[in-house]
Amino acid sequence: MKTTSPQLTAYEEVKPGFGWIDALVLAVLFGLLWSALHFGKGMLVHFDPSDQLEVDSSPAMIPYYAGRTLLRMWIAFAFSLFFAIGTGYLAAKSRRARALILPALDILQSVPVLGFLSATVTGFMALFPGSLMGVECAAIFAIFTGQVWNMAFGFYHSMVTIPTDMQEAATTYRLTAWQRFRTVELPASAHSLIWNSMMSFGGGWFFVAQSEAISVMNKDLKLPGLGSYMAQAIDQGDHTAALWAVIAMLALILVSDQLVWRPLLAWADKFKIELTESTSPPTSWVYDLLRGSYVFTWLDEKVWLPLGDWLARRRPAGTPAAPTPARITRERWTRRLLTGALCALLIFEALRGLVAAIDALHGAMSWSLFGHIVWLGFLTLLRVLAMTVVATLIWTPVGVWIGSKPHIARFAQPLAQIGASFPVNMTFPLVVGWFVAANVSMNWGSILLIAMGTQWYILFNVIAGAMAIPNDLKEAARMYGLSRWNLWKTLILPAIFPFWVTGACTAAGGAWNASIVAELASWGDVSLKADGLGAYISAVTKSGDTPLIIASIGVMSMFVVLMNKFVWRRLYAFAERRFRLD
Repeated sequence: MKTTSPQLTAYEEVKPGFGWIDALVLAVLFGLLWSALHFGKGMLVHFDPSDQLEVDSSPAMIPYYAGRTLLRMWIAFAFSLFFAIGTGYLAAKSRRARALILPALDILQSVPVLGFLSATVTGFMALFPGSLMGVECAAIFAIFTGQVWNMAFGFYHSMVTIPTDMQEAATTYRLTAWQRFRTVELPASAHSLIWNSMMSFGGGWFFVAQSEAISVMNKDLKLPGLGSYMAQAIDQGDHTAALWAVIAMLALILVSDQLVWRPLLAWADKFKIELTESTSPPTSWVYDLLRGSYVFTWLDEKVWLPLGDWLARRRPAGTPAAPTPARITRERWTRRLLTGALCALLIFEALRGLVAAIDALHGAMSWSLFGHIVWLGFLTLLRVLAMTVVATLIWTPVGVWIGSKPHIARFAQPLAQIGASFPVNMTFPLVVGWFVAANVSMNWGSILLIAMGTQWYILFNVIAGAMAIPNDLKEAARMYGLSRWNLWKTLILPAIFPFWVTGACTAAGGAWNASIVAELASWGDVSLKADGLGAYISAVTKSGDTPLIIASIGVMSMFVVLMNKFVWRRLYAFAERRFRLD
């Protein structure tokens, strides 16, 4: 890691006291708080499920709708971040927890957003009777499911590939779990976590239309937001409204890039594991401005560092470097009891859900119908595999090129974010028209639509892997005069392979979700449908056929879990074993 201090909130060259920059920062923070309260109060209004929520197609309402959507996105992202760090940390630290968490993530990743919506809308509405908060929670939860899995897998992978010498140094200095996490593990994972967060935030935009314009159980529920505004424009074939929605989304993406993601990337650059610093580090005018603010240094000195010291003092004085055998036995049995209790609870809930599913399927499912659903799943599987292979061949060299040239990344990063965040259904006016004019079968065209929504997972992770290559290794490769192929074989491919595995795994998982949108495309009165499980789930969810919803989601989960078990888990193990910086 670089020679700079690994404190997460340390800022160099700051002013000795509060100044105009601090006043500006505080004004922005209060403005954000006021905006959250202003847009959040709309979530608490009275709501009757029998009422039909209308979306005003006037362009004047777009700023308000954009604010409502952005609030949902950041709330979902906050939950996603805490969930990803918590589950990734547990999976990396405990072999027993890993055996439980990773298969659970596999299954949850395979459940489509519509599946979560159909299962949660009624529950949240019952939790908040007579209030719009129930539908709002369902929408936020749906966006959460579109963001969290990529972040969780990415953080877990970063944790298990931290160089061994750094872990041994932390053990030698007898760092507490909190000190180890704050000074070693989180900084070493920061780069990957930020890039995966950018991609996951884009994934939330991808499903925002489905989350805000909910069609389940023969009910159409539309929340005020940019996603429902888009969905209404698509249903009505309103080109003007669709154009205004596109402009609003592009503006939000660019503002988020400048104010959030670019400063975070510039901040995380100091945590790269390298001996020599890059000559072209990422820059951000917002980050440079914030470094001149004293308020963050004050928070660091008065809040975070005292909190860390207090946690460090929780360890009794004179604790031996190596725990006693009795303590090891006590801790081992405590972990076993907690793990056993958690497993028993999960097994009980799984069995209860299985009984409910069998009861719903009883008498409503035949073997021939189940076989037909499995066949549709196989067709969608072929499209997912085709997308993964083609996206890897196209975006791996592009991602390495962008990640290896920081001055290129400054311009390519927001463009990649726009592509990743742009909902595929907004391209339907062009794509559906082109498919019809060129007589392209939707069975083939849906592969393009799936790729447009999920290929970015591979690109973002490859960029992150290329940017994480230590500069001293690059200089060594230049000194030895490696040819282009030898450079790729000995440095680039081994360095980016763990990141590619994370990107390809989450891209394949997201492709199953995207198939629900991509296999059934419509614009106005024109509709195109592919033979696949995604289109089937979309149809049965809208009709509210509970047995078929359960069966189709179960089949999709089965395909994803098998792929993860026999392909992605083995590639993860191979990457952890062969391609970590030791």
